[in-house]
Amino acid sequence: MGSSPLLDPSVLFFILGLFAGLVRSNLEIPSAIARFLSLYLLMALGLKGGFSLAESGFNPAILRDLIFAVGLALVIPFASFVVLKRVINPLDALAISATYGSVSAVTFITATQFLETNGLEYGGHMAAAMALMESPAIIFAILMANLYRTQEARQEHQGFLVVLKESFTEGAQILLLGAMVIGMITGASGKTIMDPFTGMIFKGMLAFFLLDMGVATAKRLADLRDVPKRLAFYGVLAPITHASIALVLAWVGGLSAANATLLAVLAGSASYIAVPAVLKHALPESNPSLYLGLSLGLTFPFNIIVGIPLYHWAASWLIGG
Repeated sequence: MGSSPLLDPSVLFFILGLFAGLVRSNLEIPSAIARFLSLYLLMALGLKGGFSLAESGFNPAILRDLIFAVGLALVIPFASFVVLKRVINPLDALAISATYGSVSAVTFITATQFLETNGLEYGGHMAAAMALMESPAIIFAILMANLYRTQEARQEHQGFLVVLKESFTEGAQILLLGAMVIGMITGASGKTIMDPFTGMIFKGMLAFFLLDMGVATAKRLADLRDVPKRLAFYGVLAPITHASIALVLAWVGGLSAANATLLAVLAGSASYIAVPAVLKHALPESNPSLYLGLSLGLTFPFNIIVGIPLYHWAASWLIGG
């Protein structure tokens, strides 16, 4: 399984932030700085992925991995909705399905650092897989929501094209993909120039951001009071189930253990930034305490502390390496 995640400074800073939030400390990172850290991490990740792709080139194996990623992004929200609509009302089920059908960039970035710490090489194209997996679940939820709304409600929510445009032109996603293209264009020379930016300070920036995420997670734990107990189990069972599906797919497809780990992390993660921002306007009838309480209060800390090393162990056992 490699080195313990609890010996990783980034994870320890997340736990510190969680502790600070639980004891109601006044520790707080200004929202503007937190936003900067988020954009920095995405930009650095995109560049690193682009540099890697410039070195390896685009090949059928990369296309296969991207197809697997998109396939998971289509299947997971649909399957989640089929299960959840038996427990809660359809619109809340759609909101949770969209949240869990999309991905968490910070979880993915933390997983790449876990692999690097353990000396494991992964494909830079997995950052592109992350970008491709973000929007399908949002589109699915919006389309399905209109089927469940009354005629009057449908007329009030005719902004589908606007929401669709926002999901594809969201600034963070454009930054990630744009940085990847820049990395591919500049190649080895660009990697040398940007090495202090993408290498030396990356780990510290991630630790700082996870400190903020720990505080945010502690604040969201209160939302779990509004989550039915049988639904709360979903916050832990869903990531394990989705990651397991990804691992089997990776095993059948012949992915490396490192890339299989990242595919499992993507499938097992849940969005707590991009999707909730869209749902606030696209599904205002849904209860934010449910999808944010589950994704940020349960799934995110589970994946950061337990999930990432667990998925890597499973990938290593199943695939080898």
